[in-house]
Amino acid sequence: MTRTAKAVRATAETDIGLSLDLDGTGAADVETGVGFFDHMLCALARHSLVDLTVRVKGDTEVDDHHTVEDTGIVLGRALAEALGDKRGIRRFGSALVPLDEALVMAAVDVSGRGELYWDVAIGPDKVGTFDTELGEEFFRGLAREAGVTLHLRLVCGHNAHHILEATFKAAARALREAVEPDPRVDDVPSTKGSL
Repeated sequence: MTRTAKAVRATAETDIGLSLDLDGTGAADVETGVGFFDHMLCALARHSLVDLTVRVKGDTEVDDHHTVEDTGIVLGRALAEALGDKRGIRRFGSALVPLDEALVMAAVDVSGRGELYWDVAIGPDKVGTFDTELGEEFFRGLAREAGVTLHLRLVCGHNAHHILEATFKAAARALREAVEPDPRVDDVPSTKGSL
């Protein structure tokens, strides 16, 4: 069974097409119109081993908010579709990722209950032209639409670029572990019988 999905979203603010393969090699082909965000999505693909293709036309003449948030929403929807009934996955994943002085912890539960718990205080308001608060917006949309519980916590760090990059990489590593097939599990990993 292939664990792939495609998702689109077309609004007055964004036009997004996305495809993913959960059992990929981490290949990324990303064009969002937001350079730093492209860099983060490529890191997310690489460290989750999810093949990811993203094309976004957004109203970046206003700012990057709609592009980033809506991409999280579409990625979350595609992730949920690719996971299907979640039969045979590990379900839980966690990672502690350093990037120079920054250290970020991530934990994922593919629970069917989409929530983000964000404890990542970021210093400067921007990395280049990217508003640092958009990291939280991206992960909130992804967690909600994918139906995953996602905890992200900054352990230490002060460089905004390092913090955001460690956050994306930690989330990717935790996600990779959570969606991996578990050879010892044939059914849904829940005492309720469904997720």
